[in-house]
Amino acid sequence: MFRTEVEIIPAQNKISYTNQIITLGSCFSDNIGQRLSNSFFQVDVNPFGVLFNPVSIKNSLELLINNRIFTEKDIFKQGSLWSSFSHSTFFSSVDKLECLNNINHRMETASSGLRRADFLLITLGTAWVYELITSGEVVSNCHKLPAKNFVRKRLTFDEIVTAYSDVLMKLHQLNPQLQVIFTVSPIRHWKDGAHENNLSKSILLMAIEQINKQFDFTAYFPAYEIQMDELRDYRFYASDMLHPSETAINYIWEKFSLTYFSAETLRIKAELEQWRTMLNHRPIHQSSQEYNLFLLSLEKKKKELMLKYPFLSERIS
Repeated sequence: MFRTEVEIIPAQNKISYTNQIITLGSCFSDNIGQRLSNSFFQVDVNPFGVLFNPVSIKNSLELLINNRIFTEKDIFKQGSLWSSFSHSTFFSSVDKLECLNNINHRMETASSGLRRADFLLITLGTAWVYELITSGEVVSNCHKLPAKNFVRKRLTFDEIVTAYSDVLMKLHQLNPQLQVIFTVSPIRHWKDGAHENNLSKSILLMAIEQINKQFDFTAYFPAYEIQMDELRDYRFYASDMLHPSETAINYIWEKFSLTYFSAETLRIKAELEQWRTMLNHRPIHQSSQEYNLFLLSLEKKKKELMLKYPFLSERIS
């Protein structure tokens, strides 16, 4: 062995195919969410788009708890685009009504889903926030507005713990069955240098540690530690040397699977991933007899899966 392995105790609360999941947070939350989706789990991936800082994620949860409806006063126009400071650029549009409709559709779905969800995966990316000078609001995305419009500051340990102590109590009242899994993104924020990146990540880690001591329905998955210690070689990074490579993300996903999935769920997952591979097959000659036979076998496999796992029917039909 030429590496140190991060030992993870298997979770007592397992994720199954009958559970509903919501992910919120940084790009890593997107990565894990997409893999859950590709494995046919019931998951709502980042209903606000990618969020990086703890306050924006906390504010998003408040909006979902309150089932907030966005109106014209909640968006702004920059150039030709209408945008929201609570959402990523994914929701921006040249059409004001389209922007609002996209936001409110996802808000309605996620707010309803939060009330029924079994698991909430929160990935914190950085302790740095941008406050809009005119309102003091912490924005989720600056939408390329000039830097003079914002005050940039680093959150303290106490600010994060206080914010999450409040919102987690509200979540528990709203949905007592909800289990919350925290992670810290392994993506390095290098703009301020190595030291500032490490300080930022340390604040997030310490805050999560304190939060987990306060609440018995929260847990921590060490994605950050896996990347930093097990996968510390640069071959496990993308070309920018900051983001994990596809190999690293897949490795962390497998670690997550072994931690949170039962043996039965892992078996079903393997079957469904095989099914996904079949679905993704793109033949060169679609009119060939071989391809027609493949389509028949595909349909037969789908019927077998629907019969074997009725609760998956809508997801694989």
